[in-house]
Amino acid sequence: MSVEQVESRVLSYGHTACAGCGEALAARTVAEAAGRDVIMTNATGCLEVFTTRYPRSSWNVPWIHSLFENAASVASGIEVALKALGREGEAKVIAQAGDGGTADIGMGALSGMLERGHDILYICYDTEVYSNTGFQRSGLTPTDALTTTSPTGKLSWGNLTRKKDLPAIVAAHGAPYVATTSAGYPLDIDRKIKKALTFTGPSYVQIHCPCVPGWGVESNMGVKVARLAINCGLYPIFEMEDGRVVRVRKIKDDDRVPVDEYLKQQKRFAHLFKYPGGEEHIKEIQAIADANIEKYGLARGPLSVD
Repeated sequence: MSVEQVESRVLSYGHTACAGCGEALAARTVAEAAGRDVIMTNATGCLEVFTTRYPRSSWNVPWIHSLFENAASVASGIEVALKALGREGEAKVIAQAGDGGTADIGMGALSGMLERGHDILYICYDTEVYSNTGFQRSGLTPTDALTTTSPTGKLSWGNLTRKKDLPAIVAAHGAPYVATTSAGYPLDIDRKIKKALTFTGPSYVQIHCPCVPGWGVESNMGVKVARLAINCGLYPIFEMEDGRVVRVRKIKDDDRVPVDEYLKQQKRFAHLFKYPGGEEHIKEIQAIADANIEKYGLARGPLSVD
């Protein structure tokens, strides 16, 4: 690839992400969908680390590294500054963070951004774990998952809590556009990023991103595992406008799988198939998936998006 071809990309090749990284795939898709007329902020985390190791950067747009907790706050300051300068139409502001920097450490800053109504697209790369700092649990870690802070063994089945419903929390703040999508479906990411950028005010897109070492999957399995999460119902894909679900990605009958097909692909759930009593936990996880399918009407009719 020539220098000109590399420089034509918003997020260039040559970063240091793991082979098969779902977040890298998602971020590249986001960057190309958003285009060059953007200013990006990025919380501390995997995306920041693997794209900007000093003295190099893979970003070919204005990009600012913030602390773990304040990507939304820095983005808010940029958006206000553009307005003060009379230049708000020149660039869209995008804030980026992982699930830890969004659902936990950055929750207050995100809430403030939403409450004040800043014209910002916030993207959460949901790897369901603190990927960069050693695979600790986050507020978006699913039930029974193994992490370094929710170990498994004779006395523990892993993470005790359910995944936080962050899209609902964002929608409750009055955000005009909220969507979930997956690294397993790049065309869906592309469409939703472009759509989000047409709204005035805060918008939020949460992207499910397999973490190869954190989930314990082979590097060539990321996309397959991401799609299994959708097709078993554990990660519903939908869009909300003004607090109302307006579109969902339905599961074709031929594609629908039980949750154990998804769980058994990952070492973080291996204990559910190893220890006596694990089958009961799998049933509980299946109940979560079934509830999602019922809530969002995921199992009726053909796919509603590409």
